[in-house]
Amino acid sequence: MTRRLWDISPAVQAASPVFPGDTPYSQQWCATIGPGCPVNVSAITLSPHVGAHADAPLHYDAGGATIGDVDLDAFLGPCRVVHAIGKGALIEWEHIAHAAAPGMPPRVLVRTYERAPTGWDPDLAAYAPDTVERLADLGVKLIGIDTASIDPASSKRLDSHQVIRRRGLRVLENLVLDDVPEGDYELIALPLKLVEADASPVRAVLRALH
Repeated sequence: MTRRLWDISPAVQAASPVFPGDTPYSQQWCATIGPGCPVNVSAITLSPHVGAHADAPLHYDAGGATIGDVDLDAFLGPCRVVHAIGKGALIEWEHIAHAAAPGMPPRVLVRTYERAPTGWDPDLAAYAPDTVERLADLGVKLIGIDTASIDPASSKRLDSHQVIRRRGLRVLENLVLDDVPEGDYELIALPLKLVEADASPVRAVLRALH
């Protein structure tokens, strides 16, 4: 019997929200089916941070690895979805402690929205740096969130990004967890092998364990 899948990736299109100043998605047709042409071929332009995406260390560390050089193991395997809906600007430890314990899966995705917004959210919820530290202490190697960043949109220090840099964690952002119950799943969210890029789009899905 096929195990249920949850698609946790937002649609990628011209209307997809991006960080202010970032490159939005656009597409043009280079060839279209017609007399003398048997195929449609398009060209796309976008920031690798559009939609669900994985940040590379290069994004927050001048000497960090590109996304094409990052090992894939963090992006595939058992994970836990935790709800921290409407808890404010920062996800503090108390908001997720009910689902955190030794022996938990090494991947944690936190839902903060009741329903994901369709536009840019300047007041997006983010991880408190101490929360990331404590998850790392429990053996977590990937954190994810349903907002555009694990740091507040106005942050210039990117404290939580600096924690994942120092602790060697990977990160997924812009997930859609609206219809995903709290619990354990298999995560599949592989980045593209972009050998010079600071991030990569992913098609993130969760699969039921049984």
